[in-house]
Order: sequence, then structure tokens, then C-alpha cells
Amino acid sequence: MRLPKIRLQKYVQLDGSQRNLVQQVGDGSIIRRFDKTPNPIKKTDVVCPHFLELKWAYGCPFDCAWCFLKGTLRLLDTKTQPVVKDYCKIQRHLEALFRNDGYSSEVLNTGELADSLMTENTQSPFSRFIIPLFRDQETHRVLFVTKSTHIKNLAEMKNSTQVIVSFSLNAPIVARKWERAPPVEKRIESAKILNELNYEVRVRIDPIVPIENWEKEYVGLIDSIFEKFVPERITVGSLRGLQSTVNNTKDKSWTPFLTENSNWGKKVALENRFSIYSTLIKHLKTEYNYKRVALCKETIEIWDRLGIDYKEIRCNCIF
Repeated sequence: MRLPKIRLQKYVQLDGSQRNLVQQVGDGSIIRRFDKTPNPIKKTDVVCPHFLELKWAYGCPFDCAWCFLKGTLRLLDTKTQPVVKDYCKIQRHLEALFRNDGYSSEVLNTGELADSLMTENTQSPFSRFIIPLFRDQETHRVLFVTKSTHIKNLAEMKNSTQVIVSFSLNAPIVARKWERAPPVEKRIESAKILNELNYEVRVRIDPIVPIENWEKEYVGLIDSIFEKFVPERITVGSLRGLQSTVNNTKDKSWTPFLTENSNWGKKVALENRFSIYSTLIKHLKTEYNYKRVALCKETIEIWDRLGIDYKEIRCNCIF
């Protein structure tokens, strides 16, 4: 069967350079670059490197109050109910990407529109299908982003150097109130198991909510993580909400924390965000000598105030 064509586009990078990168494969329904965030210019613009999405499915079995899928998928009859696309089509689009030499190595994010492990207890688990495809080539890597603890298939397949697993975590008190997902402690234990099996395991602490005693809760989360394993990298982000998300969520009890605007929706007040990030980054450095930290969809102003060069970002969704 004829493979779909690769469409390239010239992208301006965060450092001002230009690169010719894959914009999409075929019709873009399976592989497409996430480029919705414009290159940051003003201090209130958010920083987000453009990455490739592997859109194998959409929806999520969990029901977190602030999930942006509530807005993104609002016009679909299925709403946030999980829907998996045709595996044969996914394979053809990947083969087209893999067979074209000369492109930059990419991380393909499978968790932007779905929880990457949401089919692991079905008869057709995504991991069993996708990991062998990536093992057969050495240029690109696949990224799983999850709140799930269904890691049995990954554990049985053991390590693949082409696989990255990123666990989304939050302070347990926050998760219990606003996330409808497995307990944070069990997610950390799952991450530990995969780390011991030599998977590259990353962590997202996002969205951080400035609740009362937030410092104790989030420092405690970091300590709980490092008691079990050392993540390859940590990406932190504060609570934020696109207007479409706010409009389409039933539980709006988290929205009063959002008091400022950016080019990526409403955010927690700048001073609160700065205090949170500086506290957690300092704790990671002083207690664990850990410096592999990046911010998610955070403004230039925050990056500058923290003294971190956003142009050298190494966050969750990229190499």
C-alpha cells in the first residue's frame, strides 16, 4: 500500500534559528507538529517548544477537573470518552516517517490528546502495538504521558531505548480533590518499577495549585519521588486554564486561583508562580543536587526571573 507523503515546514526555533522540520505526515490526523503556541516575544508570552504528536487516540478515562480536553473535545459526541484510531493507519504513517532519512530525530508524544496507557487492560493494548515499531528504528523515540498505573505490558516488554515514560504527578491532597485518577503514591511506585527496568522515566509536576501550605505539600511530593527513584528530568507547571476548558468543566472550584492572563489562557498570579518554582528548584538543588528541571507553558518573565535560559529548554515533550 502506498505510504502517505511527508510535509515539511520551516520553523523558527526558540534561539532564533530556522530548521526544516516535519509539519505532518499525510493528512495530519496521526502525526502532526504541535505548533499552536506562537514563538514567544513579549514577557507575558508562554514558552513551549513545538513537538510532534502521535495522535493514536483521543479522550481519557480519568476525569480531572481542569483537563483541557473538556474544552478541546467539546464539539464531539463522545466528549472525553476514549476513542482509539485504526492501528493499521497509524502503522502506515509511522512507516512513512521512519523510511525518510535526513529528518531530525524527534520525540513523538502520544499523550497530548489521550492518556498513553488508557488501553493497557484491553485486548489491544497500545504499548504492545507501538513499542515494537519504534524498536525497529533508531532515529525517533515514543513518549508515553500518563496518570495510569497499568504498567504490566511495559514491565513484561522491559526496557526499550526508544521509549520514554512520563508520569504526571501532583501533591496528593490536590490530586484527591481535583483529579479522578489513581493515587499519586501508586503512580510513583509504577514509575519506580519502570525506572528499575531501565526505562527512561520523566516526571511532570503539573498543574501546581497554590493551596494553603503548598510548600509543605509539594516539597513533600518531591521527597516522595526521590525516596523511590531519580527521574531523568522533571517538568513543572502551574495551574492554568483556557477559556474553553473553564466553560466546559462542571467543577469550577479551581478557577478562583486563576487571576492573570497570558497567550495560553488564565494563570496563577505571577508572584505566586515565581515563589512556587523558586522554592521547588532550590529544594531539588540543595537536597538532591538535581538541576534537570524545566517549566511547562510558562512565560518569558518567569524564566528570566528564575535566571534560567528558556532557549535551552529541555522539557517533557522533546529530546
